[in-house]
Amino acid sequence: MKNRFALIDMGTNTFHLLITEVDKNGNQQDFVKTKVPVRLGQGGISNGAIAPEAYERAIRTLKDFRKQIDEYEVETVRAMATSMVRNASNGDDFIKDIFKWTDIQVEVIDGDKEAEFIYYGVRSAGVLDEQTSLVMDIGGGSVEFIICNKQEIFWKRSFEIGAQRLMDQFFKQDPIAPENAEAEKSYLKEKLQPLTEAVEQYKPTVLVGSSGTFDTLCDIDAQSKGDFSRQQNQPAASVLPIGDFYQIHHDLLRKNHEERLAIPGMLEMRVDMIVLASIAVAFVLETYNLQEIRVSAYALKEGVLQKVLEEERV
Repeated sequence: MKNRFALIDMGTNTFHLLITEVDKNGNQQDFVKTKVPVRLGQGGISNGAIAPEAYERAIRTLKDFRKQIDEYEVETVRAMATSMVRNASNGDDFIKDIFKWTDIQVEVIDGDKEAEFIYYGVRSAGVLDEQTSLVMDIGGGSVEFIICNKQEIFWKRSFEIGAQRLMDQFFKQDPIAPENAEAEKSYLKEKLQPLTEAVEQYKPTVLVGSSGTFDTLCDIDAQSKGDFSRQQNQPAASVLPIGDFYQIHHDLLRKNHEERLAIPGMLEMRVDMIVLASIAVAFVLETYNLQEIRVSAYALKEGVLQKVLEEERV
């Protein structure tokens, strides 16, 4: 008895598709694992609507996803939309159009649900243990923080401070001006006040970065040491030495678009946003005095899969 699942994560920057088969013993075989830089938030995130070009790109991408889903004769399809869609004035029309063109029923999830799914995804990567960790998932529209260990979630919240939003606000010149980097940190200090209080209460000791930006930071770190193995086979769990992170971070602050693009391991779709994301990571490490970075290649879609499998077992 095998079940095939298609999991779609419609992020503000990237759309992900995972087509996988799970047998009755829980063994998983992935057929498709793809990410497309749809940039749903581009040109619209700051005024609260999905721009026409982004709308088109999204529908086109989802039509292609539908083809692949049909090809693999998938039984269960779960599609999740997050920050951009839940805040867009034309979000409802967008969801209706997706169903009309692709027959994919999209669930728009709130930030709390998003954080919960991310936790299950990260936990299934094997990066959590008994220690209290702070999970950070940097999206284009929102950033989720979860204070947890491998048994339970102590606190979670989604903040609408994703990398595309930060970029629109603080990326005024390239390389970023030191005063704009400082302005971003001041902004984060103010916006993340609830997180600061939770950190004081639960005292996490480890930062766990969830996919996206953190995957790219690990790729850059590995390739700077001549290790290209991650290109063929990305591990579910990685460690990013804190000194290596700061080296990459300072490099990103100094370089312009072309120079960043030339960094081995850099993805074109992250080349600008990673500057703002990296400032946010440095802010979290410094503010909450975290001395260790672990990285989970698993995030929202893997978390949704875990929940679907749990429901099926019940």
